[in-house]
Amino acid sequence: MTHLTIEPSILYVGTPVELLSTENSDGTFNLAPMSSAWALGEVVVLGLGAEGQTVANLRQRPDLVINFPSPELWRNVERIAGCTGRGPVPESKQDRFRYEPAKFETAGLTPVPSELVRPPRVAECPLQFEARAVDVRLDAAGNFFVVQAKVLRVHADERVVVPGTSYVDPAAWSPLIYNFRHYFGLGQELGESFRTETPRAHASAGPALHR
Repeated sequence: MTHLTIEPSILYVGTPVELLSTENSDGTFNLAPMSSAWALGEVVVLGLGAEGQTVANLRQRPDLVINFPSPELWRNVERIAGCTGRGPVPESKQDRFRYEPAKFETAGLTPVPSELVRPPRVAECPLQFEARAVDVRLDAAGNFFVVQAKVLRVHADERVVVPGTSYVDPAAWSPLIYNFRHYFGLGQELGESFRTETPRAHASAGPALHR
């Protein structure tokens, strides 16, 4: 194995895509794709561009929904990837982005009411986290905002849940992966962690969903 020293323009080494729904100041709702998120217990940490509408919304109205699309929804995600809900378009985005207030319609996705927060969930996404931003601050370089979102309620398509439990079946659920600006799904399972709470002997025997 020979390693090269490189200077990539991005560091998306393969992370799940999320669709964040937030509330605009006029009571309408924004929907934004992103892929810089990770979970720490019941908190999801989000990395967001400083000039986006999502950050502007969360600083004033902290409720949001973190929706997780499956691989077949990649085209829907891409339809709004070049859109911003912020008008006028910030100068740094004017060369590649356009203003689009109707994100759900443009993406071809369906808003459905949440139970604990005002922003809607995305009906087509198998996993949906209702959440509230409890900390929103600039990163060390001042280019991005780091948001800590406390998850309040989790909704899961019944087909990806181990029957009779609150466990997501990893053999049935496959996230949409953003890998150096290309979209992928998961491949065949290779094995399981010693910490798994869904060992294969207890996972559902039904056909995998979103493979």
